[in-house]
Amino acid sequence: MEVGGQHYRTIWFSEDESDTVSIIDQRKLPFRFEIEKLRTVEEAVAAIRDMHVRGAGCVGAAAGYGMFLAAREAAASADFERSLRSSADILLATRPTAVNLQWAVDRQLVAILAEPDNDRRVACARKTAQTIADEDVLACQKIGEHGLELIRRLASEKIDGEVVNILTHCNAGWLAFVDHGSATAPIYAAHGEGIPVHVWVDETRPRNQGARLTAWELEQQGVPYTVIVDNAGGHLMQRGDVDLVITGTDRTTYTGDVANKIGTYLKALAAFDNGVPFYVALPSSTFDWEIADGVKGIPIEERGGEEVVRMEGVADTDSDPQIFHVMGEGTPTANYAFDVTPARLVTKLITERGVCDASKEGVLALYPEKKR
Repeated sequence: MEVGGQHYRTIWFSEDESDTVSIIDQRKLPFRFEIEKLRTVEEAVAAIRDMHVRGAGCVGAAAGYGMFLAAREAAASADFERSLRSSADILLATRPTAVNLQWAVDRQLVAILAEPDNDRRVACARKTAQTIADEDVLACQKIGEHGLELIRRLASEKIDGEVVNILTHCNAGWLAFVDHGSATAPIYAAHGEGIPVHVWVDETRPRNQGARLTAWELEQQGVPYTVIVDNAGGHLMQRGDVDLVITGTDRTTYTGDVANKIGTYLKALAAFDNGVPFYVALPSSTFDWEIADGVKGIPIEERGGEEVVRMEGVADTDSDPQIFHVMGEGTPTANYAFDVTPARLVTKLITERGVCDASKEGVLALYPEKKR
């Protein structure tokens, strides 16, 4: 997508340095646009754990690139496989909810260890990391095409010139993937086609990924939007000001249960109560093909209380970002990063293979190779 008129992915191999991985440091947005270089597994681990990169597809791609860095380091060790598996375990421990991370690490392990010598293993790791990123881009493009049909249908029911109002939660935009995004891909496709759209952007406490990231990228692409506080969505739905909800997901069971940023479940409940379609957009790498009951089975990450107690901002547009306390130091907090929306509340899933019911039958109809 575009930043100041220039195309960027969220993660890529640097052209100016040999096999250095570049990322957009999302902690600095929207105040600063900064590129960070990752040269070691330790730096890749920190980038994922501390949310320099975040979002299902982007975390998966970062894990893929991290495994390349791991293979390169393993090649210089006395025991390649032991070193590689140790790095893989450390990467896997960074973020427990997003299944894309495990998918990418496992894919790299299989590919790398199938090669006969260290040079070919490192080369394979590099190629696989690039393939994972390229596949993510293509999947999000396809999600955009399939989701566009849903927005077209709603637009056709409007009086000429009326806007299609879309609500989204957190950031499932191109910053959360390698390019295009999942939830935003249909929005960008509709905007590109000239369909008048407007996006209600949940601020998404405590890290404000909606207010800071989704709003920033919509601004870069010229898509009309309005930031709202997290609890305003139900009110807007009651007033008829939301035509559809599209969110992303960090892990979705093959039965259609959806784990996404905390607060998604409440949006789904409000949508259900007000007859507003609730769609979830995801590439196949985000499906969990082992867990059937998402509420009971999906691990929910709990993050530090400092994210709740403090916020980052700027005093004015010319100052550096600062940390501000929004409650008393030592205030007890609980910081659940995700919740699970049961399949019964999801209207449809939008995938790179098409749109399906949020059910075992619906999902497996698109992915018959996963049938047991």
